[in-house]
Amino acid sequence: MIRVYCYSRCTTCRKALAWLRERKIGFEVTDLKENPPDEEALRTCHAQSGLPLRRFFNTSGQAYRALNLAEKLPEMSEDEQFRLLASDGMLVKRPLLLAGDRVLVGFREKEWAEVFEKT
Repeated sequence: MIRVYCYSRCTTCRKALAWLRERKIGFEVTDLKENPPDEEALRTCHAQSGLPLRRFFNTSGQAYRALNLAEKLPEMSEDEQFRLLASDGMLVKRPLLLAGDRVLVGFREKEWAEVFEKT
């Protein structure tokens, strides 16, 4: 089953969900603010994605700016970064899509199409 972590007020999340519906791709939505992925899930997602950990941060979000993470992240250990991401779903880049062993961070239509054309 495909799980999509979203925030209901996020226009990018709404676009991503509409994209999935248009293609009749079944999925389950989890509210990122109310039920963020825990640290273990984030570690697994990070490993499966092959992306740098900084890509998992919502750098345009209010929480990111309020915590001044642009300056703090480079000095933080990975463990600290994972704990921080798990502590507040609004820090996580959205949408976060989990499809088996595939992880997509953010909505890039071309990237999503490549993943779902193969399945």
